[in-house]
Amino acid sequence: MFAERRNRGYTLYSAQSGALVARLRPTGWGDRFEVLSWSLWENRWASTGPFGRTVLSIDDALRFIAYEDIFWVLT
Repeated sequence: MFAERRNRGYTLYSAQSGALVARLRPTGWGDRFEVLSWSLWENRWASTGPFGRTVLSIDDALRFIAYEDIFWVLT
């Protein structure tokens, strides 16, 4: 995976295919980031949590992205 700073956050891409993987948006609460996935339905970045926003520390966010299938559908 590699990251690119864009607008108000970081877009993560697959190192193998270059496909979008996830988006990390700083929340302003210390080291917390909102984790977003690309929505084919809405054609935009969307919240990933079942009840709204998923906000995690950077380590937890990267671990979450690595193990959740939703982030790897497009790769």
